[in-house]
Amino acid sequence: MMFNPDTAPYVRRYFLPSFEDAARLFGVTPILTPVHSAAEIEAAITSLGREPGGGFLGMPDNFIEIHRASIISLAAQNKLPPVYQTAFNARDGGLLAYGANFRDIFRRAASYVDRILRGEKPSELPVQMPTKFVLVINLKTAKALGLTVPPILIAQADEVIE
Repeated sequence: MMFNPDTAPYVRRYFLPSFEDAARLFGVTPILTPVHSAAEIEAAITSLGREPGGGFLGMPDNFIEIHRASIISLAAQNKLPPVYQTAFNARDGGLLAYGANFRDIFRRAASYVDRILRGEKPSELPVQMPTKFVLVINLKTAKALGLTVPPILIAQADEVIE
Protein backbone atom coordinates (compact mmCIF):
# COMPACT_ATOMS: atom_id res chain seq x y z
CA MET A 1 0.00 0.00 0.00
CA MET A 2 1.65 3.19 -1.20
CA PHE A 3 0.70 6.67 -0.04
CA ASN A 4 2.22 9.95 1.07
CA PRO A 5 1.62 10.49 4.82
CA ASP A 6 1.89 14.27 4.32
CA THR A 7 -0.92 14.44 1.75
CA ALA A 8 -2.99 11.46 2.94
CA PRO A 9 -2.63 11.15 6.72
CA TYR A 10 -6.04 9.43 6.88
CA VAL A 11 -4.69 6.28 5.22
CA ARG A 12 -3.23 4.84 8.41
CA ARG A 13 -6.46 5.39 10.35
CA TYR A 14 -9.13 4.49 7.82
CA PHE A 15 -7.57 2.14 5.27
CA LEU A 16 -4.72 0.35 7.01
CA PRO A 17 -6.79 -1.78 9.44
CA SER A 18 -8.91 -3.22 6.60
CA PHE A 19 -5.82 -3.68 4.44
CA GLU A 20 -4.06 -5.64 7.19
CA ASP A 21 -7.19 -7.72 7.95
CA ALA A 22 -7.60 -8.64 4.28
CA ALA A 23 -3.91 -9.53 4.00
CA ARG A 24 -4.16 -11.88 6.97
CA LEU A 25 -7.30 -13.46 5.53
CA PHE A 26 -5.47 -14.24 2.27
CA GLY A 27 -2.21 -15.22 3.97
CA VAL A 28 -0.08 -12.45 2.49
CA THR A 29 2.29 -10.05 4.16
CA PRO A 30 1.10 -6.45 3.94
CA ILE A 31 3.77 -3.86 3.24
CA LEU A 32 2.95 -0.26 4.08
CA THR A 33 5.00 2.03 1.85
CA PRO A 34 4.90 5.71 2.75
CA VAL A 35 6.59 7.84 0.07
CA HIS A 36 7.48 11.55 -0.11
CA SER A 37 9.27 11.91 -3.45
CA ALA A 38 9.62 10.48 -6.94
CA ALA A 39 12.87 8.81 -5.87
CA GLU A 40 11.12 7.07 -2.97
CA ILE A 41 8.36 5.92 -5.32
CA GLU A 42 10.92 4.40 -7.69
CA ALA A 43 12.80 2.70 -4.85
CA ALA A 44 9.58 1.32 -3.35
CA ILE A 45 8.24 -0.07 -6.63
CA THR A 46 11.61 -1.58 -7.54
CA SER A 47 11.78 -3.23 -4.12
CA LEU A 48 8.19 -4.50 -4.33
CA GLY A 49 8.90 -5.84 -7.82
CA ARG A 50 11.58 -8.14 -6.38
CA GLU A 51 9.01 -9.80 -4.08
CA PRO A 52 7.50 -12.93 -5.63
CA GLY A 53 3.75 -12.64 -6.02
CA GLY A 54 3.82 -8.99 -5.03
CA GLY A 55 1.25 -6.37 -5.88
CA PHE A 56 0.70 -2.68 -5.46
CA LEU A 57 -2.26 -0.78 -4.05
CA GLY A 58 -2.25 2.92 -4.88
CA MET A 59 -4.26 4.88 -2.35
CA PRO A 60 -6.56 7.80 -3.14
CA ASP A 61 -3.92 10.43 -2.50
CA ASN A 62 -3.22 13.58 -4.53
CA PHE A 63 0.53 12.90 -4.41
CA ILE A 64 0.03 9.40 -5.83
CA GLU A 65 -2.32 10.77 -8.51
CA ILE A 66 0.20 13.44 -9.54
CA HIS A 67 2.82 10.70 -10.02
CA ARG A 68 0.46 8.12 -11.52
CA ALA A 69 2.04 8.02 -14.99
CA SER A 70 5.49 7.25 -13.59
CA ILE A 71 4.03 4.82 -11.03
CA ILE A 72 2.19 2.87 -13.74
CA SER A 73 5.31 2.85 -15.92
CA LEU A 74 7.54 1.70 -13.06
CA ALA A 75 5.03 -0.98 -12.07
CA ALA A 76 5.03 -2.31 -15.65
CA GLN A 77 8.86 -2.33 -15.79
CA ASN A 78 8.98 -4.25 -12.50
CA LYS A 79 6.16 -6.67 -13.41
CA LEU A 80 4.11 -5.41 -10.47
CA PRO A 81 0.31 -5.43 -10.83
CA PRO A 82 -1.08 -2.05 -9.73
CA VAL A 83 -4.58 -1.85 -8.23
CA TYR A 84 -6.40 1.41 -7.55
CA GLN A 85 -9.70 2.83 -6.36
CA THR A 86 -10.31 5.14 -9.31
CA ALA A 87 -11.22 3.99 -12.81
CA PHE A 88 -8.94 6.40 -14.66
CA ASN A 89 -5.90 4.67 -13.15
CA ALA A 90 -6.93 1.38 -14.74
CA ARG A 91 -7.61 3.17 -18.02
CA ASP A 92 -4.09 4.64 -17.84
CA GLY A 93 -2.46 1.23 -17.45
CA GLY A 94 -3.22 -0.04 -13.95
CA LEU A 95 -4.37 -3.65 -13.70
CA LEU A 96 -7.71 -2.87 -12.16
CA ALA A 97 -9.67 -0.35 -10.18
CA TYR A 98 -12.53 -0.86 -7.78
CA GLY A 99 -14.08 2.06 -6.02
CA ALA A 100 -16.97 4.42 -5.58
CA ASN A 101 -18.84 5.63 -8.66
CA PHE A 102 -17.98 9.34 -8.62
CA ARG A 103 -20.69 10.24 -11.14
CA ASP A 104 -23.27 8.90 -8.72
CA ILE A 105 -21.67 10.74 -5.79
CA PHE A 106 -21.66 14.04 -7.69
CA ARG A 107 -25.23 13.51 -8.87
CA ARG A 108 -26.40 12.97 -5.29
CA ALA A 109 -24.41 15.99 -4.11
CA ALA A 110 -26.53 18.20 -6.34
CA SER A 111 -29.61 17.39 -4.24
CA TYR A 112 -27.70 18.46 -1.13
CA VAL A 113 -26.82 21.79 -2.74
CA ASP A 114 -30.49 22.22 -3.60
CA ARG A 115 -31.55 21.48 -0.02
CA ILE A 116 -29.00 23.94 1.38
CA LEU A 117 -30.09 26.67 -1.04
CA ARG A 118 -33.67 26.07 0.12
CA GLY A 119 -32.63 26.79 3.71
CA GLU A 120 -31.65 23.47 5.30
CA LYS A 121 -28.63 23.59 7.56
CA PRO A 122 -25.67 21.56 6.24
CA SER A 123 -24.96 20.28 9.75
CA GLU A 124 -28.43 18.72 9.86
CA LEU A 125 -28.12 16.80 6.58
CA PRO A 126 -27.29 13.10 6.96
CA VAL A 127 -23.87 11.85 5.92
CA GLN A 128 -24.11 9.72 2.81
CA MET A 129 -21.87 6.84 1.89
CA PRO A 130 -21.25 5.63 -1.66
CA THR A 131 -23.90 3.18 -2.81
CA LYS A 132 -22.61 2.40 -6.30
CA PHE A 133 -19.17 1.03 -7.10
CA VAL A 134 -17.25 0.54 -10.34
CA LEU A 135 -14.92 -2.31 -11.33
CA VAL A 136 -12.57 -1.61 -14.27
CA ILE A 137 -10.20 -4.31 -15.52
CA ASN A 138 -7.36 -3.63 -17.94
CA LEU A 139 -6.75 -6.86 -19.89
CA LYS A 140 -3.84 -5.27 -21.80
CA THR A 141 -2.01 -4.78 -18.51
CA ALA A 142 -2.95 -8.28 -17.34
CA LYS A 143 -1.53 -9.76 -20.54
CA ALA A 144 1.68 -7.71 -20.24
CA LEU A 145 2.10 -9.01 -16.68
CA GLY A 146 1.38 -12.61 -17.72
CA LEU A 147 -1.79 -12.73 -15.63
CA THR A 148 -5.04 -14.43 -16.49
CA VAL A 149 -8.17 -12.69 -15.26
CA PRO A 150 -10.92 -15.17 -14.37
CA PRO A 151 -13.90 -14.97 -16.76
CA ILE A 152 -16.32 -14.52 -13.84
CA LEU A 153 -14.45 -11.36 -12.82
CA ILE A 154 -14.51 -10.06 -16.39
CA ALA A 155 -18.27 -10.73 -16.54
CA GLN A 156 -18.80 -8.69 -13.37
CA ALA A 157 -16.70 -5.73 -14.50
CA ASP A 158 -18.36 -2.46 -15.40
CA GLU A 159 -15.61 -1.76 -17.93
CA VAL A 160 -13.04 -4.05 -19.57
CA ILE A 161 -10.09 -2.57 -21.43
CA GLU A 162 -8.82 -4.88 -24.17
